[in-house]
Amino acid sequence: MRIKAITPIRVSEEELGRRQERYRRLSHADVEVTLVNLPDRLDVPRALENDEDLVASDRLVAEEAAQTDPSAFDAILPDCVLDPGLPTISQDGRIPVFGILKLSAGFLHALDRPFVAVARNQVIAGELDRCIDRYGLTEGFNGVNLLHLSFGDIADDAKWNEALMSVRDRLASGPVHTILNGCSAVEVMDDRHPVSVFDPTRLALRLIGIGIEHGVLEGSRPRLASV
Repeated sequence: MRIKAITPIRVSEEELGRRQERYRRLSHADVEVTLVNLPDRLDVPRALENDEDLVASDRLVAEEAAQTDPSAFDAILPDCVLDPGLPTISQDGRIPVFGILKLSAGFLHALDRPFVAVARNQVIAGELDRCIDRYGLTEGFNGVNLLHLSFGDIADDAKWNEALMSVRDRLASGPVHTILNGCSAVEVMDDRHPVSVFDPTRLALRLIGIGIEHGVLEGSRPRLASV
């Protein structure tokens, strides 16, 4: 399956390469993800810091998706846990679209697993909360915890996980022991802490891979596989 991923903002070539390599590592053997950057224009945000950035990201990702050649790609994947442009792309209907948040949060909801999310700032936290509500996944969702991090901290795994650990430690004595990491481009620490953290991109790609293995995605062939 050939998937076109679209960045939610304009990123540097270095960051684009880092994210592209991450998709290569996390994707199923039968999935090829090509990450496309948004254009270098004044109306294209460089980070999601305010409501105007969110609106622009949603519009620009949908515009880039609309330019996609269906003969070149089998699906679209917005490269963001906020699933920018997803409703518009879905309505267009030319190419299937996968949402990182829709897949990962939907998985936790289907397992009846109570969870919280984390986000680096209040703007992203508010939009993540609205997306969860839009998908009808509010049951079992216990809100978003702020990490108070900058856009540059996304590529700093140590700093992100340090902030994340403070949330994990705080939740350890409570009833909710699952966190959905509110960023699609961060490597989360894999350890034995009582509070588990889900990498939404890793989980979404895993679910796409299972769909391919079992022939439930268009153009894929079923084969025996252990889930």
